[in-house]
Amino acid sequence: MPTDLLPSPEQWFQDAETGRTFRVVAVDDENESIDIQLDGGDIDSFDFASWRESTLVPVEAPEDAAAAFDDMEIDDLGYSDTDRHQPEGLTLDDWLDGRDDD
Repeated sequence: MPTDLLPSPEQWFQDAETGRTFRVVAVDDENESIDIQLDGGDIDSFDFASWRESTLVPVEAPEDAAAAFDDMEIDDLGYSDTDRHQPEGLTLDDWLDGRDDD
């Protein structure tokens, strides 16, 4: 039976046909797509038509929902540049003294 459930980020669902459990990550109205993350960590998506045709059931987040990220390193998240790009020795007072007050 097609779903009439509206997707919303951070909601968890289970596809009754496939048994896949996933959470909604993002809804893109412009491209008519719904990004999801499977409980194993993989990313996938639905287009709006596929979402409506799916047999989805709302579920609670799995107890181990963060388990897919247990072995992740900071580089895996795209934050490998640890330099904050701030001049050395510059304090807030130095910065405030150097700006133009028009």
